Amino acid sequence: MKIGTQELLIVLAIAILIFGPTQIPKLSKILGKSIKNFRSGMSSDDEEEKDTTEA
Repeated sequence: MKIGTQELLIVLAIAILIFGPTQIPKLSKILGKSIKNFRSGMSSDDEEEKDTTEA
């Protein structure tokens, strides 16, 4: 199941209606930071797992 252009535009329009156009950049910045922290946490868990299996 893929998200098409129409679905993406509908979601974006709903987000603008709910949060307003001034809040969208703030929300996207917060979302980007959250994803970055999640990925770094996952990679540090992988490194810890490798260290414990090697010992």
